[in-house]
Amino acid sequence: MTRTTVSEVVEAPATVGARATATLTAPASGTVARLYVQDGDTVKKGQILARIGSPQARQQLSAAREADRQAARPVSFGGAGGAPVSVRLPRPRLPGSLDAHVARSFAEARKAARSIGDRAARARLLAAIDAAEKRQRAQRRALGEVLDGLARSLDRTLSQMSGRVSAGMSGLSASMASLRAASRSQTKAAVRAAEQTVDALVVRAPFGGVVTLGGASSAAGGAGLGALVSQLPAGLASQAGAAAAPAGRSGGTIATGVPVAAGDPIVTVTDVSVLTLSADVDETDVLLVRRGTPAEVEFDAVTGATYTGSVTGVGVTPKEGATGGVSYPVRLRLGRGAYDDGGAAPAPKPGMSAVVRLAVRRSENATAVPASAIVTSGRETIVWAVRDGRAERRVVRLGAQGDAVVEILSGVSPGERVVVKGADAVRPGQSLS
Repeated sequence: MTRTTVSEVVEAPATVGARATATLTAPASGTVARLYVQDGDTVKKGQILARIGSPQARQQLSAAREADRQAARPVSFGGAGGAPVSVRLPRPRLPGSLDAHVARSFAEARKAARSIGDRAARARLLAAIDAAEKRQRAQRRALGEVLDGLARSLDRTLSQMSGRVSAGMSGLSASMASLRAASRSQTKAAVRAAEQTVDALVVRAPFGGVVTLGGASSAAGGAGLGALVSQLPAGLASQAGAAAAPAGRSGGTIATGVPVAAGDPIVTVTDVSVLTLSADVDETDVLLVRRGTPAEVEFDAVTGATYTGSVTGVGVTPKEGATGGVSYPVRLRLGRGAYDDGGAAPAPKPGMSAVVRLAVRRSENATAVPASAIVTSGRETIVWAVRDGRAERRVVRLGAQGDAVVEILSGVSPGERVVVKGADAVRPGQSLS
């Protein structure tokens, strides 16, 4: 038994990531009118990267504005605005053509009667015609009085209803005003969406970083600007412009004059000002990892160099491994690296693989034994102490567990001798030389 510093280290595979990655897509169908950057260029936030020529997007903006102007026009109704509504029917009258026809008929009848030679017969016929004409006039006057009465009755009824008609027209006017307001709200949203699409034809860097033409890998995640229109309801999207396809869709070579469709990736910007690591820590070790846990990092791509790191977060979503166990994501911030001779190591690139060694526990001046002295027996951990030349079984509680030495919290005391070689084959009371 000795006193020494014991460090417990957990190893895990990891991958380098960038602070942020954004894939900028074409907001509408068109062509690459101009490209201002090339692969590997470093850009600043807001810098123009490309311009997309899209007559379709501009036409859709014009159509959306025209629809908005149409929706802004007021709709008026007779009697709206509080004015009373007067509803009248034409006064019932007999057609004048009927009176003329009757008069002609009586005239012709008299003419025919006067042509009769017999005076007595002629007189009787004329008297009968006069009597018939008198009756017709009386009937005509009676019918006129009936029609006049009907007209007065209609006037009274309609005058009683005019108030109700006015109220109905006011309600209709209010309903139409509400509908017009809703329609105007939709057309304004369509105009805003179409304007955003046209504005997005000028592709700008959302933050500073390094440029890659086209889309990033699926692991990088995209930030397509064309998704603005797709967030609107279907009816508005048809007015404002075709909805953009999901960001990150693979496309062809990006160059000036190349045709693009809505949603095609144009440029990917990667912010490498801060590099991160995403490690997969086994479930048996992850509970020992805390925010701020220091780490050493090695890369296959940088032989002989060691980098510093520290844990910034521990995830809770499990990931099933190939052997059936699970691991958990641990995020680290990557620091500077140095070669064995002290020279500065280059910064790795996003996507590179690494091995991280997390210093999960460290005990100063700890009571420790060589790792080979530890024996697991069922659910107990034991060491074999040497007492009077014979083996004595001791159940111990462990602390930090390093590769070479293990901290003993209880079960043995400093200065006691323990079996180091062949400890798993020792039996109680066995003589030890």
